[in-house]
Amino acid sequence: MSTPALYPLLLQPSLHVKVWGGRRLATYLHKSLPTDEPYGESWELHDTAIVENGALAGQTLGDVLKCYGVKLVGEGNNPDEGFPLLAKLLDASDWLSVQVHPNDEQARRLEGDPRGKTEAWVILVAEPDAKLVIGVKTGTTREQLAQAIRDGYLEDLLVFADVKAGDVVYLAANTIHAIGPGLLIYEIQQSSDVTYRLYDWNRLGLDGEPRELHIEKGTQVSNVETLPPITHIDTAQDQVIIVDGEYFRTARHRLNGAPQHVQTQGCFHALTCIEGEVSLTADDTAINLSIGRTALVPAVLTSYTLNGTGVVLRSWQTG
Repeated sequence: MSTPALYPLLLQPSLHVKVWGGRRLATYLHKSLPTDEPYGESWELHDTAIVENGALAGQTLGDVLKCYGVKLVGEGNNPDEGFPLLAKLLDASDWLSVQVHPNDEQARRLEGDPRGKTEAWVILVAEPDAKLVIGVKTGTTREQLAQAIRDGYLEDLLVFADVKAGDVVYLAANTIHAIGPGLLIYEIQQSSDVTYRLYDWNRLGLDGEPRELHIEKGTQVSNVETLPPITHIDTAQDQVIIVDGEYFRTARHRLNGAPQHVQTQGCFHALTCIEGEVSLTADDTAINLSIGRTALVPAVLTSYTLNGTGVVLRSWQTG
């Protein structure tokens, strides 16, 4: 049996319960949460996302990747290493742990993983006084960092930043960071699960036990010298690149009823609707993207058109 030609894929995300999660994925982004538990993450673009439309409906993105390889993800990627980017929607009703991620070389050396984790956050909703942790105070050494974690006073060394809706934070690998309560965030990142937890606010996990800390490896890879940039989206433009990083770019598209045509240039594109409703059309396939929904345009497709009234975040690979 011949395999069907690739087309734009409407994705059903994988939902994750977190001790710090809440219900904004339902109230703001209209997602159907299956239980009353605190949901913190919706993995929009990942091997575990399920295709909802067309001939590939019911298959996971990982299944599709195994079948189509570089036709889906583009040249320069190894399909055996899984989908290279991960897009999430995050709802924080409490502090996430203070954590750090290794870079590519460190991930290979310390964990045997193919990639590290650089990420970026787009703040969708921010309650008054919402904050992030973006690093440690100038002059902090790795030895002081480790001792503060062991002695339980890491908060004294952290740098807290106020954020509002429309802010964008680019977090290169090695950045010490944490998301605070009252934030709904779009996250785009290298697809890696290597996380070193430095501090968890002295709380217990959902199982009633303290969560593991990774002091030795975490302090080894931590950047204690610089802080990440925080920018704000220029909402006056209908199309604007809001993240321009080593591994990925993200653009914001505002649709006002006039079509916008996009060239893929041999890359896959992940599109998440964050306001209103937008249509995506490529060849003879059309998808309606309502708020909170994500679609993937395979790399083999050369172009597509966006239309409707709403706002879409579009992410793709660089490098």
